[in-house]
Amino acid sequence: MVVTRRLDEEAIALQRQGVLPAYAPLRGQEAAQVGSAAALDLARDFAFPTYRELGAAVAMGVDPVAYLAMHRNIWHGGLYDANVARLAPPNAVVGGPVLHAVGWAMGAQLDGTGGAALTYFGDGASSQGDVHEAMNFAGVYRLPVVFFCQNNGWAISLPTADQVAGGSVAARAAGYGFEGLQVDGNDVTAVFEATRQALDRARAGEGPTLVEAMTYRLGPHSTSDDPSRYRSPEEERARAERDPVEVAGQSLSAEEVTEAEEHAAAVVARTTEGLRGLQAPPADELFSFVYRAPTAALLEQHRAWKEWQDA
Repeated sequence: MVVTRRLDEEAIALQRQGVLPAYAPLRGQEAAQVGSAAALDLARDFAFPTYRELGAAVAMGVDPVAYLAMHRNIWHGGLYDANVARLAPPNAVVGGPVLHAVGWAMGAQLDGTGGAALTYFGDGASSQGDVHEAMNFAGVYRLPVVFFCQNNGWAISLPTADQVAGGSVAARAAGYGFEGLQVDGNDVTAVFEATRQALDRARAGEGPTLVEAMTYRLGPHSTSDDPSRYRSPEEERARAERDPVEVAGQSLSAEEVTEAEEHAAAVVARTTEGLRGLQAPPADELFSFVYRAPTAALLEQHRAWKEWQDA
């Protein structure tokens, strides 16, 4: 969690310096992300992130340079091997990873691998039609998937109370025939246990679970956002009292906290050096990996592009 916090702070600084074109901070959501990702069995499960799951990537052992390469605008979805990491490329489509997770879960059910999917989304994304369709499909087919909602209180500038009817995302699970539960998203142990149990049920063929981690986005929605325009300093100070990193640190000794900070500093230094040293791939790769076999239209586009480049 400390590594995630310090990397998050460094990513914001790098964006301000022009190294990263844009970045979506996650300060305040470290326990939700690290606790849930730590419950995965990386030999058989698969996670599907949004654009804000740096903490999940850290918990799953993904190289931060490879992960943040997407934010560096070097390569689509980062430079890591998603199949090896068991973490799908970050998805900027609101609600998009939920559909992908359900598709993967159906494949896992059909081939009998025994794995489960874990998919992330926010309280704002819970209002997307794609999310409801995915949950209904998963409920009908009893698919091995855990829907993990990080309710951070704000859908950009819209408070949860103004866009989630009934006030609970977890309660919606009943309408799709599976279990939904709320958990303290600032308590990493509580998040881990809730997610572990949900994954166990999914692998055992007991169907999906919707976990709603109640947390708070302490920073802006993105590096182009100004939260002071829609929420008060008093609210932010009150919610900062449950800062998940500080809450977790209370159970550790001063020596352990110092060790964690020293380790995080080393990771940040390596990551910053690695990000600054990344070189853009050949521009021709814009046309690579689009189709298994290039279509006539794609080949024509590539030809026209090369002609323009050489002009």
